[in-house]
Amino acid sequence: MKSLFRKKSILKIITDAEAGYGDSDHISLHKVLGVRDLTFFGIAAIIGAGIFSSIGKACFDGGPGVIFLYIFTAIACGFAALCYAEFASTVPISGSAYTYAYVAFGELFAWIIGWDLLMEYAIGNIAVAISWSDYFTHLMDAAGMHIPHWLTMDYTTAHKGFLEVSTLMGNGETLQNIDAALVEKYQAWMQSPTLGGLHLIMDLPAFGIVALITAIVFVGIKESRSMSNLMVMIKLVVIFLIIVLGAYYVDPDNWHPFTPNGMGGILKGVSAVFFAYIGFDAISTTAEECKDPQRDLPRGMIYALIICTILYVLLALVLTGMVSYTHLNVGDPLAQIFEERGLKWIAGIVAVSAIIATASVLLVFQMGQPRIWMAMSRDGLLPKVFSKVHPKFKTPSFSTILTGLLVAVPALFLNLDVVISLTSIGTLFAFVLVCGGILVLDKQKDRPQSKFKVPYVSGKFIVPGMFIVAVILVMIYAPDHFKSLFTLEGIPMLFFWSVALLVSVYSFLKNHSLIPVLGLISCFYLMAQESHTNWLRFLIWLVVGLVVYFFYSYTHSKLNAVKAEGEK
Repeated sequence: MKSLFRKKSILKIITDAEAGYGDSDHISLHKVLGVRDLTFFGIAAIIGAGIFSSIGKACFDGGPGVIFLYIFTAIACGFAALCYAEFASTVPISGSAYTYAYVAFGELFAWIIGWDLLMEYAIGNIAVAISWSDYFTHLMDAAGMHIPHWLTMDYTTAHKGFLEVSTLMGNGETLQNIDAALVEKYQAWMQSPTLGGLHLIMDLPAFGIVALITAIVFVGIKESRSMSNLMVMIKLVVIFLIIVLGAYYVDPDNWHPFTPNGMGGILKGVSAVFFAYIGFDAISTTAEECKDPQRDLPRGMIYALIICTILYVLLALVLTGMVSYTHLNVGDPLAQIFEERGLKWIAGIVAVSAIIATASVLLVFQMGQPRIWMAMSRDGLLPKVFSKVHPKFKTPSFSTILTGLLVAVPALFLNLDVVISLTSIGTLFAFVLVCGGILVLDKQKDRPQSKFKVPYVSGKFIVPGMFIVAVILVMIYAPDHFKSLFTLEGIPMLFFWSVALLVSVYSFLKNHSLIPVLGLISCFYLMAQESHTNWLRFLIWLVVGLVVYFFYSYTHSKLNAVKAEGEK
């Protein structure tokens, strides 16, 4: 049991990196990234589909008060970002939360979070690719260049649309009176070629953009940096234009009532809003390509988070100020509100910038996953080929190509509905472990000095006090809440309250630092907002990962080899 939680010392990790991981053919990655590049990578990952599509649904559910959700999510991510920043400054090695968990909790937790990050990045990339395809095909239609519907969506969506339209037509509806989006799905099914009775339906644009981005990431970090910086500058200019022009049309009466659906309505947007914020952790995977990771990584993460939060809040206020929140439950809210004002040229600019913004998210995520695989391979938990670095391009070559295939092929056939929630819960789990890892790191006496540390504020009395106040307020204003915990749907929240109680007790006994504790609790609270079905899917994925660990990774781990050598 002890060997499952064997840890890597920070000194050992840094020494191994300097020695080339004991590989005579070791090739180092290019060290070319500075603070501006890292900040732009963060903005590239955070400002994507969330700002061009899901912000509309979030505003519809929460009204103007959705800005509180953006601020709360940013604060929760901010606590996590500070913890990431301290780890990145202390352990400036590729691997992100995987490497940090290895230092703080040991190998089993490192494997779990590494496996979790594989799901996060892969499914996140698939979601982004499908979203990019939607923007692209609609833009092509608007430009008069129609792509056959059966080449622009997944099989399940088309089949479901076919069944719905067939039912409506069976009840006497004509095709002309049925929703256009539903008709597209019906036509995709009807017009698709068949092979042995199987309809050939696929999302070809999603596959194409993943192939293109993978090629850019494979060729080198300089090329990825240049492409990312260009796309970020374009979308920042567009967002600034939208905010300034939109402010001119704001009617303050649209902000009343500010929270029309109460806190429940605001929290409906948790998955969509958090999905928009998860990108900043991908920055930490580029640690070995930074000029000064110990100084620049913390700054890049925090700058990106602050800039993006300000932009999200301003945009939410402009959107809900220009029109009533009840009109925003659409897939392209930014384009629609300007079309209603007769500014169709702005709608066109928004459509083009949405394609650029979504592609930039995909770029950063496609960079992140291969570097996690590379870190796990270096530790022996994955085969050695995963850590192979291309001699010319100096990128993790095999992992990058495999990442491209594992994202591009599913993007051809998968549906978007489930993947966003799965990505959110996986990322939150990583954040929880990183915040908890700082509490462990603070107790390690032999840890090296880092250029950044999370500011220490004693949580000895604050955390238990906040827990007691929270329980009292819930009992007063939502007396049925605790009864609902003992239902199937209430299990995630029951888990949250149990963890919050445990953390409060330990904070009092161990005098834990306040910021990591707040990060852990707030991220766990956001996890608890996910449905029990998402939790079940997440746990199934982790169980599959444990099977892989015990059949391969445990025995191939380099720490296991060191143990065996010591026993001789």
